[in-house]
Amino acid sequence: MRKVFLVSSVALCSVSLNFAEPEKILPLPEKVFPEQKAIATSIDKGTAFLKTKQNGDGSWGSPRQTKGMNIFAPAPGSHRAFQLAVTALSIAALIETKGHDPAYAKVIRKGEDHLLDKLPHLRRATPVAIYNVWAHSFGIQALTRMRSRAMEHQENNASRRKQIDDLIRHQIGMLERYESVDGGWGYYDFNVQTKQPSGSSISFVNATGLIAMHEAKKQGIIPPRKLVKRAYDAIQRQRLSDHSYLYGEYLKWQPRRGINRPAGSLGRSHACNLALQLWGDDTVTTEVHQVCLNRLIARNGWLDIGRKRPVPHEAWFGVAGYFFYYGHYYAAFCIETLPETMQPLYKKHLAAILVPLQEKDGSWWDFPFYDYHQQYGTAMALMSLQRCLDKRNAQ
Repeated sequence: MRKVFLVSSVALCSVSLNFAEPEKILPLPEKVFPEQKAIATSIDKGTAFLKTKQNGDGSWGSPRQTKGMNIFAPAPGSHRAFQLAVTALSIAALIETKGHDPAYAKVIRKGEDHLLDKLPHLRRATPVAIYNVWAHSFGIQALTRMRSRAMEHQENNASRRKQIDDLIRHQIGMLERYESVDGGWGYYDFNVQTKQPSGSSISFVNATGLIAMHEAKKQGIIPPRKLVKRAYDAIQRQRLSDHSYLYGEYLKWQPRRGINRPAGSLGRSHACNLALQLWGDDTVTTEVHQVCLNRLIARNGWLDIGRKRPVPHEAWFGVAGYFFYYGHYYAAFCIETLPETMQPLYKKHLAAILVPLQEKDGSWWDFPFYDYHQQYGTAMALMSLQRCLDKRNAQ
């Protein structure tokens, strides 16, 4: 009888996880929405901050401001990865928001030149620390925007466009080189540190890479089908019936652990939903996006309570500070997939969250991280807010 009871319990648990009733869409809270002018002013202040924070060599960020509370980051390779990832995000943000502003042309060009020069040489810091996967993915996103800009500006000749195209292909090759044995990518390998990383596939890292490669695909640079399929399948294995996603595949036997529940997944669900949808999953519907966007807005406190905490995952549901602007960044992309009639309300709510959080110096930040946090937080917030502008007000 005991064996029968155990088998029955497992079966019931499986059914409850795999065949849960669709979650009701949470009502959106009442908000005072910022006007379009306020959003545009916020963007101007943020871009001015990035302009003043650019390093002399064209990069953004540095390993300064150590504070004695930083994450595991073997030098110098980890910081090369952090700086290039932050530089890529800053370039992407400035191209999106100030790409047609002559006052920013020199800043953007200087950043582009740095990325073109340094990104080809980036590798993992150690067999354990594979932070470079972030720079490869965000690098591709910056490069696709650089490519579009190069097509518009005559001073960017054919040889520069070829250099950008070659580097996009190279970065896809780097993602192929550092692919997890499970498919997709992780930023640590705490297993056996093999040539092809043996560390766990991480859901939102997979999503970041897939979204970047889809942007490359839209510009005619096609990533290897096998690379895409393995990352796609890895996200699917980490997908839960309530539209949450496991933090990583190593937690597959703990699906109800706090970090894997809806509140813990607030910063990951949008990136994962978008990646699956872009690569052909028609089960990621408008309703799924609504469920997750309403959840992000109505339960934003669960994500916000981790913001600016110095210890990763110390907040409720294992939320880390650095999920905050990342989560809203990909939520902004998800809003753009909705029918046009539905988008304005979500854009207003997103702006209502982000505009009040801008610091006095024009930056946004969510996690004290050497001298990288203000730059990446600002870049992500800017690209989110740019998507909140009416099309007639966007550049």
